[in-house]
Amino acid sequence: MAKSPLAGLNVLLVEDEALMRRRLTGFLEKERAEVTAVNTVGAARHALESLTFEVALVDVNLPDGRGTELLKAKLFSPTTTVIVMTAEGGVAGAVEALQAGAADYLVKPFDFEELPMRCAQARRNRQARRADEYRRGQEQELIFGESLAAVREQLAKITAADRRVGGHLSPVLIEGETGTGKTAVARWIHHHGPRAEAPLVELNCSALPEALAEAELFGHERGAFTDAKAARIGLMEAADGGTLFLDELPSLALSLQAKLLTAIEDHTLRRVGASRAVPVDARIIAATNSDLGKLTAAGKFREDLLHRLDLFRVRLPPLRERGGDIIVLAEELMARVCRRYGQKAPAIPAEGRRRLLAHRWPGNVRELAHEIERAVVFGGDRGLTFPHLGGGPESA
Repeated sequence: MAKSPLAGLNVLLVEDEALMRRRLTGFLEKERAEVTAVNTVGAARHALESLTFEVALVDVNLPDGRGTELLKAKLFSPTTTVIVMTAEGGVAGAVEALQAGAADYLVKPFDFEELPMRCAQARRNRQARRADEYRRGQEQELIFGESLAAVREQLAKITAADRRVGGHLSPVLIEGETGTGKTAVARWIHHHGPRAEAPLVELNCSALPEALAEAELFGHERGAFTDAKAARIGLMEAADGGTLFLDELPSLALSLQAKLLTAIEDHTLRRVGASRAVPVDARIIAATNSDLGKLTAAGKFREDLLHRLDLFRVRLPPLRERGGDIIVLAEELMARVCRRYGQKAPAIPAEGRRRLLAHRWPGNVRELAHEIERAVVFGGDRGLTFPHLGGGPESA
């Protein structure tokens, strides 16, 4: 029997009619979805404060307001696929919801059996739109200039290999200091590859408490631990068919590194508390600002995992090593910031260029982006000389 597209997903159901809510909840649970069912806009707001959902089914007309309020208030995660439900003759409300960001709408009464496929199609369409928006808006995401020629060459090798292989995609390891653009490169690889329309799930491993890391990454079964009141898929399963980006990978405990290695090699994972493994096909892109060779020698990173990740390695140079590309990058960032604020991008004067080239940039591209935005917002013409960076005539 084929796996339901809803299996393991967290679904928010917002429906005020009690019978409809019970019937829909029963159907969704039969499809092995994890359902949170509420009957008002207020209750939905409360649920969204503490939980993230892959799918939301929202009635347009509710006792305390309209379901579209939730969309207009941008309460849903960008990864949530929202489908609105409306009574016959209420298509105007559905159109309003679509304009506010809903992925699809259903007119009541509808056949519950069509729901899994409609949800799956809506999720695919949403991923396709996000991928297209990324390609249009971020095509030159900091990956230009002579200093990144080696990076572009490696990215070309990765995309060529992806086209040849077509099935399970090889892991990628991205190295670079904090702020060099590792996340931007990971997103570039995903959005320019064969899985661009599939999920891209991102996790900063250093921000994950060790006690929660295994369940967050691999999921858990109901009753696996004290607070596990329902089964839940982990981030790796959520990335099935797409890409899982693990930033600051060495922060994972050695035991979890071993479990990750098994998942990469066998294309399966075992949820916490589960008696059997489930298949998963997620491309792993890992990033680190540490020297993994030294960590391996010190026993802090698994050597076998390093070998498995090391087929494609991308090294991002620090900004201080990028020479004249710093100015090109500063001008590109200036143009983006000014577009965002509806301003015409000014030229950076010679004094400002000297200071940009002289600064050591410990925070790399992230620091440069901050300085550019600060100059645009607060500095006026003098701000474009970046006086607080030093390196100009006053500091000679």
